This record gives sequence, structure tokens and C-alpha cells, in this order.
Amino acid sequence: MNLVLVCFVVACAVSVPGLSAANRDPLAAVNPLIGTQKSKLGYGGTMPFVSPPFAMTNWTPQTRQNKISITSYEYDDKTISGFIGTHQPAIWMGDYGYVTLMPQVGELRTTPEARQLAFSHSDETAKADAYAVWLRTAEGTRIRAEMTATERCAIFRFRFPASGVARVLVETSRPGVAGFAAVDARTGEITGYNPHRMDAHLGPHKLPNFKGYFVVQFRKAPKKGGTYGLEKQDASTSRGAFAEFRPGELVEVRVGTSFLSVEQARENLAHEIPDWNFEAVRARLHAAWAEKLGRLQVAGATDSERTRLYTALYHSLLYPRSFSEYGRYYSAFDDKIHAGESYTAFSIWDTFRAENSLLTLLAPERIDGMLTALLQNFQEGGWMPKWPNPSYTNIMIATHADSMVAEAIRKGFQGFDRELAWKAVYKDAMTSPDGDTSRRWLDREEGTPYEGRAGLTYYKQLGYIPTDKTDEAASRTLEDSYDDWCVAQVAKALGREEDYRFFLQRSLNDRNLFNPALGLMNGKTSDGRWAPIGGAEDTNENRSVAGWTEGDAWAYTWSPLHDQAGLLQLMGGREAYAAKLDAHFSGGHNVHSNEPSHHYSYLYNFAGQPWKTQAKVREIAAAEYGYDAGGLDGDDDCGQMSAWLLFTTMGFYPVNPASGEFMIGSPLHARVSLRLRNGKTFRVIAESVSATNLYIQDATLDGKALKDPVITWEQIQAGATLKFRMGPKPSRWGAAWQPAAIAAK
Repeated sequence: MNLVLVCFVVACAVSVPGLSAANRDPLAAVNPLIGTQKSKLGYGGTMPFVSPPFAMTNWTPQTRQNKISITSYEYDDKTISGFIGTHQPAIWMGDYGYVTLMPQVGELRTTPEARQLAFSHSDETAKADAYAVWLRTAEGTRIRAEMTATERCAIFRFRFPASGVARVLVETSRPGVAGFAAVDARTGEITGYNPHRMDAHLGPHKLPNFKGYFVVQFRKAPKKGGTYGLEKQDASTSRGAFAEFRPGELVEVRVGTSFLSVEQARENLAHEIPDWNFEAVRARLHAAWAEKLGRLQVAGATDSERTRLYTALYHSLLYPRSFSEYGRYYSAFDDKIHAGESYTAFSIWDTFRAENSLLTLLAPERIDGMLTALLQNFQEGGWMPKWPNPSYTNIMIATHADSMVAEAIRKGFQGFDRELAWKAVYKDAMTSPDGDTSRRWLDREEGTPYEGRAGLTYYKQLGYIPTDKTDEAASRTLEDSYDDWCVAQVAKALGREEDYRFFLQRSLNDRNLFNPALGLMNGKTSDGRWAPIGGAEDTNENRSVAGWTEGDAWAYTWSPLHDQAGLLQLMGGREAYAAKLDAHFSGGHNVHSNEPSHHYSYLYNFAGQPWKTQAKVREIAAAEYGYDAGGLDGDDDCGQMSAWLLFTTMGFYPVNPASGEFMIGSPLHARVSLRLRNGKTFRVIAESVSATNLYIQDATLDGKALKDPVITWEQIQAGATLKFRMGPKPSRWGAAWQPAAIAAK
């Protein structure tokens, strides 16, 4: 089976003209260390995960104790204190139910500071299908550590030096967390659980039944085993277990994880790693990545460019993560076990913009399950979540799961309950959260009920959310308007014409915040006065008064993804719209490391100046994405930063993801192809493309002239060939196109 799969991937690669032999294995181009180093460019907050696409548990070396705002691995650290099975999806989110293993020699050392061992990047091999490193002990010897993984499990090889006690430590939980571990005296098997949820304070649910369970098995029974920390009740003690072996041994370890039970962790292990064959597990993981990465093929890229591209694809295919185990899943919304498929780690405020659209192209077989998971969350907890990790966390604004539903319906996905989806998006749009007018709904405010659309009460009354009543009010108004447009599209698809007209009209609320004196969006107070405009350099408190989320008026003026035609009219026409965009970029307002501005470079198409889009996307791609450990500006945010690069590389981007339309930019390479679910292949060919030949001179779609800077979902799915002729100077290609205005009445 694996051989057939690998041959299939290779055959697909060979079929693309211009591919070298190196292109036949795109996994070889992936560098999981990109984004792990804080650099002049920025910090991606990524980790060198060893796991399949969308895995439930990711495995990574641990150079520091992770928590909210700190990831397990940072490139410039000099020591490793463990190898962690983590569920932390992004730097500013927390972990939950994790387990850590660490090899050591000599006396038992349980704290991260005491057990850490030095390492060098020259002794480290980080790949998507395996990780290996030499660890230097205090005694001057070395331990070889290797790991590879499956969706829920991992297998390790630890080669110990010839002298000293050889030990594998299993950390169940950290100080203050009531984790548990037990050792089977006969086999040495270590079992246990970790109930820690770092984000528990950010959502309304306590979840007394939540636990991350694990089973650790050794190929050869240890000569000794034990537990530590379990008998102590003080908050300074961590908990765990250990197994000891004779010096000089190769110790093979396999670990199963589960959110259902220890028995399920053992069953997961038996299903995914039934044999003690490290190389076979790695080969299966390699094949899984090769198949996914092989759906995108590129020709005309340098080795460095291929590394940047395929690493971005690797990052984009990690999330959302699977949260079900062979037909069952634990729900972090009602604290019960259910039958079915589930996913979590939806960073929706980030990923609805491009990451989710990328998955509809490159992992369409997952979309129905992901939408079903969100709808199950709605049934079990009362709402579709904003940022499940794994439960409600009330992080970020708006209800962009509405966009994901609308996009899936627009693109013809049928494997989820559309009537249930309507109930979910309708509740988002019409039901105010508990205590809506008595709370300000601060960012990451603790002890709140589910936030939903905070300030919705005012939005329905005034047509906007006032800055003196609700935090981040201006940003909320603009993003809620887009979500209203998405709800309208769902209503239209389901034949609910009256609801469609209602929400389409309400989607124009974004226009209520346009201040003609500034030519920008501006928050309003409850009595209709303009709020202070705020600036990017302001404190969070001042931004709150102005009404913005992680930005300012410049960062949000173009944020209504559905209503650029209306904004263009408000600004006084195409020339004025383009001039304001010029001021946005020249004034240093475009912060690509944060998501609200991701589509801005593509907006010159709306202004009739597509050559500026072509230049700007090239400029951003070169400036914000590098080729080494420090090569990612801004948190990758569950693949969104990477998805922007992938779309830009291909030459188009989903400015309004739920519209089914993609705005054309400037393709980076001579040939790119997408192998589609329906068996067809969509191709982008850019004749004479180079770093200087970045401007589109003309374009064809299946041999027919393409005059507009837009392609559609249907054209991609038809397996069309999009061909550009590139040149060194701007042309008027695409300049005549104009966006259609919303006709709400």
C-alpha cells in the first residue's frame, strides 16, 4: 500500500513539465525550523513538528517549558529538556493534555532545569517525518534521540552511552497540576493522564472530565521503574514516572495518546504502531506528507524557493487538528464522549481569510468533517466557537465560522447538515451574548460567558457598535458586517429570500463608520459622535477607546471584504481609492505580520491599477518570507501567514473567501499545478517570469483571452490552464475591470 502511494506521488510529479528529479519528493524541501527563530524579519512562533497532516498530537523537541505566549522550541536555545507530545497550536494559545519524555543518565533529575542537556544544531536533523539529535551529558558522553510519529502516537529510539544508569523520564504534569502516572511492575508500561488546560481561564466551561491520557511502552522491559511527585500535594512538585535500563542499550519507546481513556490510548497505539519498526512508521509518515505536498507542484523555482514554498505548505496542513479517535471523540463543549469525527485548533479569525480557502483546494476531503465538527460544537455548547482550543476561549472578534459555512456552501461541499448550519449562523447573527450590554468584552477577559458577537445588541439598534460601550467596537462593526454578508449567502443558498435580503442590507453597516473628513473608517460613540481615531503606535488602552483590534483605522478601513465597491464609492471613486491605498503603504501602515492587512496588496485590482497589486505582492513576499529559521514575519497563526505565501506564489488570492472568486496578483514561478480532488489539474503558466519580469502583459484561460484580474472556483475545478505573459514594465491588463456593488434592496 505504501509503495503504491509513493509511486503515485512520484508519477504525479513526473507528469508536470520542467520538474527535476529533486522535485519528485517535495518533502525533502521542507524545513520545519523555518519560523522557530526570533530574527530581524520577525518571529513565526512555529515548532519543528513531527506528525502527519492534521494530527491530533504533534511531537517536538522541547527547549523550554511552553505556555501561553511561549512555544516549546526556540531555535536560539542551547538545551533540550524533553520531547513533548503537544497540542499547542500557536504561540499565543496554550497547551492541554500534553506529555513529555526525556532520556537521561546518572541520578534521577525531574525538573526541566535539572534534566536539560546541551545540543548543537550541527548535531540536529529536523524533518517533517522524523527528528534526531545528539544530546551532550554532563559526564561528557552523548545520548542519541530519534523520533517519528503517527496521527496520535509516536515512536522513539534512545541510544545511551556505555556507562551510567540509562533512564527514560515521563513527565505527566507540571507543578500545581494533579496529573497521574503508574508503572506496570511486570512490563514496565507507564500509563497516566494530564488534566491541564492552559486556556481554561479564557472560556466558560470547567470540564471536570477533561484529561489527556497516555500509554508509554518499551520494547525491552526496564530493569527498574517508579513514579515521582505523586505523594506530594504542594504546588511546587511536578509529577511523572521513569524507567531504567542497562548502560549502552538502544531503548525503543512507543507512546499512545488519547482524550478518551488510557485504554483508548493503548488501542490507538496498537492501531497506529502495531510493530516495533521505527523505519516503517517513518515511511508511512513520509508517504502521508508526500501525497499531500505532491498535490502542489512547481517548476522554475530555486532550491531555496522550493524550501520556502513547501515549508509553507507543511505549516498550512497542520491545522485544524483532528480531535476524534476511530469513530469517537471527547467534546470540550459538554464534557462528554460522542460518536463521530471531530477537529479543533481553528484559529478562525486568522484562518478564514486564506488558510481555509487553501484547504478547500489542497485538502477538500477534510472540509465536510471540519464543518461538521463546528456544528457539533454548536449542538453541544450552544454556539460555533471562535477559537476552540479545545473548548471556547473567547479569543478575537466576530463570528467568522459564518464565513467558513458560506464558503463551503458556495464551493459545493455537501457532507454537512446545511439546515443545522443555518441555525448556527442565524444564532451568531441574531442572538446577543449573555450580559452583552453590561460587559465591555475585553480581549482575553476571564470569567465571561461565550462572547459571540459582542456588542450585537447595539449593532442591531444603531447599525454599529459604539466605542464607549464595547471594547474593539469599530473593528467588530466592520467584521460583523462581513459576517452578515456571509449569513446572507447561506440564506440565499437555502432559499430563504427574506432572510437573504435582511442580512444583505445589514451587511452594509460597515458604511456607517466611514468618516469622509478623514477618508477612513472611524469608530463612533453611542450618541453618534466620532471617536478618537487612534494610531498603530497607541497603547492597547487607547486603541480600545478608538475601537480597534490589534491595529488602527488604517489597518481596518479596507477590512469589509464583501464591500470594496461600496468603499470605493465612499472614497470618491477609483482614483481616490487607489490614492488612499498608496498612502496606506507609503505611510508604513501595512503590517503584514498581522492578518487584517493580508488582502490589502490585492485591492489595487478594484481601483483599476492591477500593476500595483502585481508589484506589491512581490515586494511583500520578498520582504516577509525568508529561507531559514528566522524566515517568517509574525505568528504563522495556524497556517494563515503561510497560506498567503502559497496563494501569492500561485498568482491569485481569495480577497473575499466566501465569494468563490480569487483576485489575480503576480505568479512567482514559471509553472505551478494543483492536483484536484476530481482528478483534474489546474495549471498556472507564467512565460518569461523573473524577479524583474513581474508585470502581467496579457493572460489567457484555456487559450481564451482573460481580461479581468479574477478567476473563479469553478474555473479552477474545471482543470483550466491559466497562462500569463510577463514583462518588466506595467501594462494596462485588467485595468478596465470594476467590482459589482451590492444591491441590497
